[in-house]
Amino acid sequence: MEYTRLGRTGLKVSRICLGMMSYGDPDRQEWALTQDAAEPIVRRAVDAGVTFFDTADVYSRGESEVVTGNLLRGIFPRREDYVLATKVNGAMGEGVNDRGLSRKHVHAAIDASLRRLGTDYVDLYQIHRWDDETPIEETMEALHDVVKAGKARYIGASTMWAWQFAKAQHVAERNGWTKFVSMQNHYNLLYREEEREMLPLCADQGVGVIPWSPLARGVLARAGTTDSTARAGSDPRIDFLYDPENDKLVLDRVAHVAGERGLPAAQIALAWLFHQQAVDAPIVGATKDRHVDDAVAAVSVSLSAEELDFLGAPYRPREVRF
Repeated sequence: MEYTRLGRTGLKVSRICLGMMSYGDPDRQEWALTQDAAEPIVRRAVDAGVTFFDTADVYSRGESEVVTGNLLRGIFPRREDYVLATKVNGAMGEGVNDRGLSRKHVHAAIDASLRRLGTDYVDLYQIHRWDDETPIEETMEALHDVVKAGKARYIGASTMWAWQFAKAQHVAERNGWTKFVSMQNHYNLLYREEEREMLPLCADQGVGVIPWSPLARGVLARAGTTDSTARAGSDPRIDFLYDPENDKLVLDRVAHVAGERGLPAAQIALAWLFHQQAVDAPIVGATKDRHVDDAVAAVSVSLSAEELDFLGAPYRPREVRF
């Protein structure tokens, strides 16, 4: 495993972040694993050197945080040995204030997340997209207070327009509040619209990039095969985010390079991401041992300039998808 600083912070993270969305309550999402089923997979990742874990309060309506906290406390001897991230914004109840990025909900949500995670603090507290109904000044001050209260060490943001992210950072800087240190955005070989503005902005400002869905919800991992998965058949966002017909040229090239190298397609697609200078740690979901093995192996896969050009050339601009 390799380790890197998250953006310009002093925080060291593994180059693989294990996404914990896959663990929680199968009754809420068909492809989620229970704690018992998830434990050997998480242990395998930890044994391989993974120390960075990402979840969110809305994953399985809080159950992912419960599973995440239980597993990490049982595997690591010290809280200081791992980096834990969670997120706030999505609906966690039926009340009108049980969602969003208002001061009220941010403070209620961090306390609830800490209870479910069984910890005194999270290392990275992220806003789960933008909230059009709350002034960004209110959100940034609330997040600053969370940090000053010792409940989060750093704050991060996720998918939004670059102008929104720049505005949030400006508001924080102008008021002497805590700024975002990371951006969790949608980025992979099938979706590269972030290369236009967000990634250059993050590179210029020293913001860490931790892409979600680096394997396009498994689509890239299945390049060159007719395999299907429980998630592929039950996740409507796959059809929303990707188009098999338009993506075919890219998928064919991933399969071609994988065949020439004698490596799984997942390793090639992830290796391409590791070669992008803006990327610190892709967030990889794993429901099987081989998912962990492929992600860890991809860190060490070196692609030539010709292979990188070959993989990237077929991409065509597409509609922005959040």
